[in-house]
Amino acid sequence: MNDYKKYISSNPNIRFGKPCIIQTRIAVYDVLSWLAAGMSHQKILEDYPYLKEEHIYACLAFAVDVVKGIK
Repeated sequence: MNDYKKYISSNPNIRFGKPCIIQTRIAVYDVLSWLAAGMSHQKILEDYPYLKEEHIYACLAFAVDVVKGIK
């Protein structure tokens, strides 16, 4: 996923400006933490039914750009 910007934004009034999934208070690092802890995509989507698979992939793509120094 190259176009994660349509799913992720930063707003200083939401979660202290941390990058979040648009129209939620779920930060990118929340999703990454769940994945790192071994939570499956299916479990995340069950626990947060307003999320979609695209949101999870957007968080991963965002993390790649952060590591590459693009973001």
